[in-house]
Amino acid sequence: MKKSISRRTALMGLGTTIALPFLESLAVAAPAAAVAGGAPKRLAFFYVPNGVNMTAWTPSASGALKELTGTLEPLNAHKEYVNVMAGLTCDKARANGDGPGDHARAMSSFLTGRQARKTHGADIRVGMSADQHVATTIGDKTRFPSLELGIERGQMAGNCDSGYSCAYSSNLSWRGESTPNAKECDPKAVFDRLFNGTDPKELAEARAKRELYNKSILDFVMEDAKGLNATLGAGDQKKLDEYLTSVREVEQQIQKAKAANKAVAPKPNMPAPTGIPGVVQDHMRLMADLMVLAFQTDLTRVATLPFANEGSNKPYKMIDVPEGHHDLSHHGNDAKKLEKIAKINKFHMEQFAYLVGKMKAVKEPNGTCLLDNVMLVYGSANGDGNRHNHDDLPILLVGKGGGTIESGRHITFPKRADTPITNLYLALFERMGAPAKSFGDSTGVLKI
Repeated sequence: MKKSISRRTALMGLGTTIALPFLESLAVAAPAAAVAGGAPKRLAFFYVPNGVNMTAWTPSASGALKELTGTLEPLNAHKEYVNVMAGLTCDKARANGDGPGDHARAMSSFLTGRQARKTHGADIRVGMSADQHVATTIGDKTRFPSLELGIERGQMAGNCDSGYSCAYSSNLSWRGESTPNAKECDPKAVFDRLFNGTDPKELAEARAKRELYNKSILDFVMEDAKGLNATLGAGDQKKLDEYLTSVREVEQQIQKAKAANKAVAPKPNMPAPTGIPGVVQDHMRLMADLMVLAFQTDLTRVATLPFANEGSNKPYKMIDVPEGHHDLSHHGNDAKKLEKIAKINKFHMEQFAYLVGKMKAVKEPNGTCLLDNVMLVYGSANGDGNRHNHDDLPILLVGKGGGTIESGRHITFPKRADTPITNLYLALFERMGAPAKSFGDSTGVLKI
């Protein structure tokens, strides 16, 4: 007779709550197993600014994906999960009578499908974003309705693009038409939010003890973990050990970044640096690790992660691109500038492919992996940065959505149809259990 195991969804300790991943031994109680089909579906949106080099991006033919080249080459190991979607449009990123300001409109309309009010004052207005539509519908099923991550901090006020508020070009997620969801760029803050307890007094006490004795967050749950481990089968014991190891690795990366930052004397009248890594690749991958952990433990099912703000002029010296990204995007068809744009695009894709690979390695119920149960939208509301066009966008849909999406294809929608990207969101809403009759400028549910 199988031993009955009491409900267990987290490891508990002083000021610490570490949610558990799916474990077969706890299938009757694990968060994922409570969902029909064995595992919940998750949804995440990734944004890259300034458009892309479309020549290096676009596969040679529609239909089944062959060998991926150019910008998409880093996804070759996972191409059976990838849909390249050509011909989608973000009409509300166009001027539509409002004049210049394509970058601000691109970022703010990508997930809202709404035209941003042209203002750099307090009267900003655009619309609720797709991630928040899902979060407000199913957010009560998880500890966090959504997770807003970021790499590049941005201003919430001021004039950043031809009379448009900086809030438009700095925020991907919008809780309401005038309320952006500020992204968290500090991995330490994200880690603490995910894994610290909820009692403020106990939380502060635990943090003080950890810092005093240089302890890991795991030290506070080890007694609980040992008790649980004794009730698990060999396979689940290994899975739990791997999961706790991954939590510890993320914690160590954060501590390493914090120590490196402390070694640099802060400027006068400036706060000391936080735990943000000084190397942008490390920063991006750390945020990817945190998103994977949050999805793996069902702490949230909705997330956003822009790799930079729209119009960002960040240089990428580590890949021999010392020029600013935005400056290069106005390439004027100069071959050398286009080559550098393609390098930046591929660098971003490599970080995304890292996250995709991490999700593929996470095992879930019924022999599936996390990548089988997610839907990841990656792209931009700018096509070619030089033309500032907002049709034929560079869009990827990665993941099988719990078996509801046929992947491994290059899908081309007719350019003349001006198919709104919000039609894609309607299709994803249905799969997430948050259907809507319309959203933004949608015209119908996209068949995928």
